[in-house]
This record gives sequence, C-alpha cells and structure tokens, in this order.
Amino acid sequence: ARRDGQRPAAGGVDDGNARRELLATGFPYNIRQTTDNNLTEYAAFSVRARAVRRMGSAVLYLSWLACGRLDGYWELRLGPWDVAAGSLLVEEAGGRITNLSGGALDLDAPSIVASNGRIHDAVLAVLAELREYGAR
Repeated sequence: ARRDGQRPAAGGVDDGNARRELLATGFPYNIRQTTDNNLTEYAAFSVRARAVRRMGSAVLYLSWLACGRLDGYWELRLGPWDVAAGSLLVEEAGGRITNLSGGALDLDAPSIVASNGRIHDAVLAVLAELREYGAR
C-alpha cells in the first residue's frame, strides 16, 4: 500500500496510553433490536480516550488508521466486505487487527479491534472488562 508514493505508517503516541488517542467505532445496523449494541463500550471509551469518532464506514476508519489519522478502532458484527481490504492496509502500515479477544481476524464473523499496535492491548483490556463483567 502506498500514499503519495510512501508506505503509510500507523501513527499515535508511543506510550500505549489510550487516554491520549483518537478512536473510532460504529454501531450495528440493528442497534434498536439487540442488547449487544456497542453503546456501553462507546461510553467507556468516550471518557478514557481523547475522543471517539463515528462516521459510519469501516473501510474509511481502517484507511485512516493505516495512515495515522486514527489510533484505534473497534466495531461489532461487520461484514467481510467491511474489513477485508482495510485490514490489509492496517497490517501493511505496521498496525494490528484482531477479533475482540485478541485472536486472529475471522472474516466470516468480523467483530474487530484495529490499532496502531501500541494501544492494542489497552483497548482489548477495556473491551474484555466491559464484556466480561458488565453489559453482556
């Protein structure tokens, strides 16, 4: 992957502190019908991160993460078409993309965490705490 002839590099602060990072997320299409709707996670990261953005395009978020405009992204229940190309961009830029448990991305059931790599474990830890103890 190239941007203006250069390989992109996932950006961010080197200290692994999610409080200083710009994150993004989205919500499932059936947000009104499901209790697993990402609202609890959104609220938690809104007070832990510098900001959380929501624009509605997984491939845009992954592209922006790959070029350093975002530091992290998570979303539940995406389609393979939402993440297949963007996941390659993130990996090519030195970022990291996994499922919500930190395991390999599964394009048949993509709920994802993507990051610049430095904050990945911190994002996974917050998600694990929320999903284990709180809302589910």
